[in-house]
Amino acid sequence: MKILAISVHPDDETLGCGGTLLKHQSKGDEVFWLNLTEVTQELGYSDEYIKSREKQIKIVISEYQFREYFDLKLPTTKIHTIDFGELMLKISAVIQKIQPEIVYMVNRSDIHTDHAISSRAIISATKSFRNPFIKRILMYEVVSETEIAPPLPENLFVPNVYSDISDFLERKIAIMKIYKSEVQAPPLPRSIENIRALATYRGATVSVRYAEAFMLIKDLF
Repeated sequence: MKILAISVHPDDETLGCGGTLLKHQSKGDEVFWLNLTEVTQELGYSDEYIKSREKQIKIVISEYQFREYFDLKLPTTKIHTIDFGELMLKISAVIQKIQPEIVYMVNRSDIHTDHAISSRAIISATKSFRNPFIKRILMYEVVSETEIAPPLPENLFVPNVYSDISDFLERKIAIMKIYKSEVQAPPLPRSIENIRALATYRGATVSVRYAEAFMLIKDLF
C-alpha cells in the first residue's frame, strides 16, 4: 500500500502522524513525504539556520525510511502570495506521480495561514474523479496550530479515526527532537511533555496507551 504524508512545514508530519507513519513502515507499506515550504535568506533566515534545517530534514527522511521525498520549496509563511491554481497543480503533480491509496494532510482550520490555504489546495488536488486510486484521506492535528484556532463550530477538530501508536510514540518523540528549534519547554504546546500528553489523551479516548487522532475526509475501503 502507498501512503503519502503531506506537510506544509517540516515537523507537521511528525507532530500530526509520525507514529502512524512508523506503524505503516512496520507493516511494509511504501511511505512517501511531500513537504510544501522551505526557509530562505530572503525570508530573514540565516544561512546557518537554513543549513541546519536541511540537515535535520535529511535525518528525518532517514529515520522514517521514506520511499521518496518531494519538496515544493514554496516560501514559508507566504503561501497566500502564490496563485491558488498553481499551488493545487504542484500538489496534484506529486500525487499523480505517487498514486497513493492513503493521504495524510493538515487540518483545514489550523490557525496558521499556510496550513489553511494549503489544506484547501490539497482537497482540490485529491478530487475523486482525478485520483480514483486514493481510498482514504485523513486530516491530522498539529499542536500549536490546530487547538488554538478560534473555538467556532467550523474550526473544531472533531476526530473520528484513531491510530494506536503505543509501540511507536518513543520513536516519534525521538524524531521530533531532531527539529531542535521546534521543540519548546513546558508548558508551551510543542513541549515533549505536551506531545506525550496529547498522545495519552487520544489513547485514553479509545482505551489504548497512546494514539494519534484524525478527521476522516474520504473513505472508499
